[in-house]
Amino acid sequence: MSEFKQAIDDSAPEQGSAQEPVEQQGQQTPGAAAPGATPAASTGGAEAHADGAAELQGDLDELGKLAAKRDEYLALAQRTQADFENYRKRVARESALAQERGVAKLAKELLPAIDNLERAIVEIAVATGETDEDPLLGGVRLVLSELKAALARVGVESFSPNGETFDPVLHEAMATVPQPPEGGAASGTIVEVYQLGYRLGESVIRPARVVVAA
Repeated sequence: MSEFKQAIDDSAPEQGSAQEPVEQQGQQTPGAAAPGATPAASTGGAEAHADGAAELQGDLDELGKLAAKRDEYLALAQRTQADFENYRKRVARESALAQERGVAKLAKELLPAIDNLERAIVEIAVATGETDEDPLLGGVRLVLSELKAALARVGVESFSPNGETFDPVLHEAMATVPQPPEGGAASGTIVEVYQLGYRLGESVIRPARVVVAA
């Protein structure tokens, strides 16, 4: 019996030493990857970063397109505004010219009547001895004054260029008169006005008919 126990005691250390390699094989070095493992977490982070960068680039491209559209619409609005402003000015200018042409046409129709009234006043004044008490003379003068006032309200005015230098744009020479060497008017000077001229602003409706010194 004692021999059998001694045999068991002698074999116990050998069994303990045989278990040590088994325990060491179950341990892993800290930080070392398990056999057969893959870097899944690292790959997933890179893909997420790439997706985010692509999305950001897409947003920037979309903003660029929107900015280009904005600039296009702004330029179109500016061109439209400029075109409308030019149109408004052109319409206003054409309207003013049309109104001026209408006034000038009406004035031309009235000028012969005004000329006749002026001649009538002269004739009546000669026949009545130039008295202002004559009711006929006063009535004709009143009518002439009203007509001239109406023309003046629309910008038509008469002008008498007596003593001025002859201007073919403003004057119509009916005759020339030689002047004496001393005391006479200079050549080209208007010495007599046959008929008053009329103008509307800078436009001449009818030139004054005059006599010019030779």
